[in-house]
Amino acid sequence: MKIQVKTALLFTVLTAGLILFLSVGVYYFASRFTFNDFLKRLELRARIAARIHFGEDETTSAFSELRREYLSALPQEKVYILHYDTITGKIKNDSGLKLQERFYKSIVEKNGATAFTSVKHYQYAGIVYKTKNNDHYLVISSAINEYGEKVMKNLGEVLIVTCVLSVIAIFTISVFFSRKIFAPVRNITHRVKDISAHNLHLRLHEGGGKDEITELAQTFNNMLDRLETSFETQNNFVSNASHELRTPLTTIIGEADIALSKARTEQEYKQTLQVIVKEAARLQHLTTSLLKLAQAGFDGQKQEWGMQRMDELLMNVKRTVDEIEPNNRVKISLQMPDDEWAISVRGNDHLLHLALTNIVLNACKYSDNKSVMLSLVTYDGYIVIAVVDEGIGIPANEVKYIFDPFFRASNTNHYEGYGIGLPLTHTIIRLHKGDIKIQSQVGKGTTVVVTFPAVG
Repeated sequence: MKIQVKTALLFTVLTAGLILFLSVGVYYFASRFTFNDFLKRLELRARIAARIHFGEDETTSAFSELRREYLSALPQEKVYILHYDTITGKIKNDSGLKLQERFYKSIVEKNGATAFTSVKHYQYAGIVYKTKNNDHYLVISSAINEYGEKVMKNLGEVLIVTCVLSVIAIFTISVFFSRKIFAPVRNITHRVKDISAHNLHLRLHEGGGKDEITELAQTFNNMLDRLETSFETQNNFVSNASHELRTPLTTIIGEADIALSKARTEQEYKQTLQVIVKEAARLQHLTTSLLKLAQAGFDGQKQEWGMQRMDELLMNVKRTVDEIEPNNRVKISLQMPDDEWAISVRGNDHLLHLALTNIVLNACKYSDNKSVMLSLVTYDGYIVIAVVDEGIGIPANEVKYIFDPFFRASNTNHYEGYGIGLPLTHTIIRLHKGDIKIQSQVGKGTTVVVTFPAVG
């Protein structure tokens, strides 16, 4: 069942329940009002009947006249007069009225107030009337509430019909509005069906609103942007990787074929083997870097993670750089907080060491071993590591491509490299929920800022 139908049904059920509740309430209170009104009229007739029957003053004729002119007879209205002996407590009943004794007793006990009872469809109202001779009589009036029952029956039928028609109307309107509301969702669905790996450039229409549909379209478009970028990066990676791997393999095969084409001198064989060894080493370094780049893209579940102190990690990075580049001029500046957790990061020691070493080695290489400052500071729960060099810099229009695999800046042709180190570093830092930013100016140097969330 579609969501728009579920929405329409849910709204209909809730509204129908509310209407039913209100209808029952209306019927109940109308029924009580009609019934109480009938009892009041029945009580009035009992009191008027007593005044008329025991007409002991000049107002009797007036009461009789008022009754004839203004009080219409109730359906099957009857009045019963019963003598009550206060001494013996017996009631003389010559009228043939047969009611429960407790009703008679309740009339006496109320001592002038009205008592009510009902037998089948008949309603009874009774009072005690005391004459001037100190005689006591029970005056009882009875009638059938035919008019009230008809009114309530008609009201019930009207309410039932109204409820049914209201539910039908509400469901129809709900379906209409739900279709109207979910129209943008249907448009998004149809548009998404047209998007595939071959046309990731297509985007959803976002509109100018600020509602959830617009937010959904924007989120989906952002996802498509990332997917498109990922696909393009993957395509570039595959094409560049195949090219980079093919070059040393071609050289190796070519040198071997030349060496085997005819007899060579010992010196020529030695030169050929040197070329093969050099290209094989290049191939080994390239494949190792590619494997590290692929492994760094894992979700971290297969890596050993723990708490890493960044000050100790930077010292280890400095030692590694000293081994690889003995002539480096790397200086370390550490701003140490009181809490050691403030400089701790949850992550993998090997990956973090590899990422930071790549940055520092690049700074040394592209600055020709000029001064490089490696610093660490903390603020607002973050650890900030900065690597500042005085090297050749990166052209402004090429900085945005620096994390693409195999990309190398146009001014790095005289430096050996494969364009894998920074993409690998970028992947590792993102894996640790960190961020890396690069600011550079040609001829003046480059600043790399890496930010990690601290454990503390």
